[in-house]
Amino acid sequence: MSLVRRWPDGQRLALSIVVNVEEGSERSIARGDKGMEAVDELGMFVKDPIRNYPNESNYQFGLKVGARRVLDILAKHGAKSTWTICAQSLEGELDLAKAIVAAGHEPCSHGYRWQFQYKMDEAAERAFIRKAADSIEATTGQRPVGWLSRYLTTDNTRRLLAEEGFLYSMDDFSDEYPFWDAPDGKPIVVIPYQIDTNDMKMWSDPAYTARDWLDYATDSFDTLYAEGEEHPAMLSIGLHLRIIGRPGRSWALDKLLQHANAKPGVWIATRREIGEHFARTTPYAG
Repeated sequence: MSLVRRWPDGQRLALSIVVNVEEGSERSIARGDKGMEAVDELGMFVKDPIRNYPNESNYQFGLKVGARRVLDILAKHGAKSTWTICAQSLEGELDLAKAIVAAGHEPCSHGYRWQFQYKMDEAAERAFIRKAADSIEATTGQRPVGWLSRYLTTDNTRRLLAEEGFLYSMDDFSDEYPFWDAPDGKPIVVIPYQIDTNDMKMWSDPAYTARDWLDYATDSFDTLYAEGEEHPAMLSIGLHLRIIGRPGRSWALDKLLQHANAKPGVWIATRREIGEHFARTTPYAG
């Protein structure tokens, strides 16, 4: 289906800031897992059933310091964002849950734990989706309408999300504008995400600095902004509290938002706002 791309008030670019909250939900034998979390900035993963206390403390930095820093930068620029939350992370961080909502940000589901769901059968995956939504609603007061998996999904994921009342899924990298999917006739908005502008590169590649990330994100912004007069699109910026929240990196987010706010015709929006606008202006046609 050919889509007429348009943002509210004729704005040329939608900027979607996505803050991933995974800290406190990563793998650990303290949470009943068989081993440690493999995603480690220092690359110290081993298969032995032991706790990786240094890595766990690096994740804790995101909750203890990074969250406050990110919230402050977003508030400075009046930027509303979508927080993709591993539900368990906020069950012990109720002050953060309240702060996210009080600042006008959108709680979105990133699963109950930061774990893969591709091995789940349909019943287990439905329970996982529902448990995450119930928990986020309990901690934030808002039931999430969006979903982001830890990459690997199942053939059932989008259908289950639609059946559970979700507006949109983020598990897609194929476009720069929302589109409809309807597995088994169950329509759901797909709001594509981007990994090339994600701050995770600063963890996975020690040589990749905040300046590299800012240059790449700014170049992406400028290209889409230039194209936006004829082809309105969306730029996703994925962040992590434990990564962008470090003082040697947080300044780059500040600079990016300063750059975006200096341009007319930029809509800094939550993904719920983007999804609702798309569904309203491009109704599902079957």
